[in-house]
Amino acid sequence: MVSLNKNILRAILILSYIMVIAFILSGVSALFSYLNTGADRSTMLHTEIQNVEQYQPKLTWQPLQNEGRPMDEENLKALENDYLDAWYVKQMAYKTNTTAGIKDYYTDNARKNLYDFITLNKAKNITVEATTLHHNPTLEFFSEDGQLAILTDRHVVEYKHLFKAKQLVLETTETSTYKIVLLLEDGFWRIRHMVKEENAQYNFEKARISTDSLNIKGINYYPQATPWDMFGDQFSTEILSKDFKIIKNAGLNAIRIFIPYEDFGKANVRPEKLHKLKQTLDIAQAEALNVVVTLFDFYGDYSVMDWTLNQRHAETIVSAFKDHKAIIAWDIKNEPNLDFESRGKANVMAWLDQMIHLVKSIDTVRPVTIGWSNAESAPLLMDKVDFISFHYYEDLEQFEAAVKTLKSKVPSKPLVLQEFGLTSYSGFWKPFGASEEDQANYHKKIQELIAINNLQFMSWTLYDFTYIPKEVVGRLPWRKNAQKHFGFIDKNGTKKEAFNYITHE
Repeated sequence: MVSLNKNILRAILILSYIMVIAFILSGVSALFSYLNTGADRSTMLHTEIQNVEQYQPKLTWQPLQNEGRPMDEENLKALENDYLDAWYVKQMAYKTNTTAGIKDYYTDNARKNLYDFITLNKAKNITVEATTLHHNPTLEFFSEDGQLAILTDRHVVEYKHLFKAKQLVLETTETSTYKIVLLLEDGFWRIRHMVKEENAQYNFEKARISTDSLNIKGINYYPQATPWDMFGDQFSTEILSKDFKIIKNAGLNAIRIFIPYEDFGKANVRPEKLHKLKQTLDIAQAEALNVVVTLFDFYGDYSVMDWTLNQRHAETIVSAFKDHKAIIAWDIKNEPNLDFESRGKANVMAWLDQMIHLVKSIDTVRPVTIGWSNAESAPLLMDKVDFISFHYYEDLEQFEAAVKTLKSKVPSKPLVLQEFGLTSYSGFWKPFGASEEDQANYHKKIQELIAINNLQFMSWTLYDFTYIPKEVVGRLPWRKNAQKHFGFIDKNGTKKEAFNYITHE
């Protein structure tokens, strides 16, 4: 028995020894790994920022005629990347009043001014949200040893929000000229000096775009099987061709379609999505249907630091199709006023204003509008858009009064009733809802009002749907089921009574 106890004790001691040794080895290994990780440049802030596409202002280099050593494309691209990242780091520092990342993009001499500015803002409870939208750098000098570069960046378009105690006190868009000296240190370009030489208020000059030939009599369109996913895996030109013929034969002349921001690739728009959009526009043109293209569907951030990504998205799409004959207008955003409470009205309005400017700078021919969710919001930015679009799902008894008020506020621009309709759902979740007969009477009445008030229109929508994404109306079943039955054609492909009143002509 004693011998057995000794053997058990010996085994426990040996096992404990092995565990201690394993623990020590594990600790040494972890320490070695940590020290090596600390030396790995891929984990440093500098490289992390370069690996994330979070800041893409438009940048146009002037022809390379610099003094000193000739600049090759590879070095110029590296210089450009570090230069723009330095702007991003500075703007993040001003927004958060922290100094994270500044050492990676600014030399000792340049950091002092940034640190002083951050300290002053923190003391006064001031934060600055800013971005640059356009750079036009000229390389003035590149040293023979490749370690120093001097730039002049002209007409830099800068947008700024200044907050004091979290209250917006200043909003401005400026154009500035900077002189910049950069040094190559540890394989990265860092700013040594940045001096603002000129500064002025930015004013966007735009020519008046004619809306005399609009005459929109249309409908909002999604394929029946793929609502809110029109350009997805089930994209079908055959379905589009069939549906567009139905729309044209019904006496309509236009459709409104939606471009989902993330699905199209955000800042880096996917070529296959552009191809599907082109096919859609080509089919619409073949059926003599005009197209209102609504941008930024399923987007709702509006933060200033997101603007450059948003602008590259819109720039790609508008540039690709600005000459397509099917497009009759650009709609910047669907119902942005619904984001006022969650995102801040000032942020949303500023974003819309800048996006209008961008689209108009690319397409100088087609009119621009915004799809406001109600008549009350429709006068917002009325001086910036070319025609006024509003949605109406309220009581028809109040419709004419709402239109009269809107016309008094916007007397000189066309009004488009861009969305309207009535669901014919009266099932379990809404037992006292409208019937198909009620829906038909609604469309008959509103088309009479549209004609009387000389409005252009786009109804909601061609089809009843069997599936509604939760992102559209949420998860509540009474809302989702109601949304499924706004169509003029039911889920079986049969025209409902309302189809007789899809237009007043």
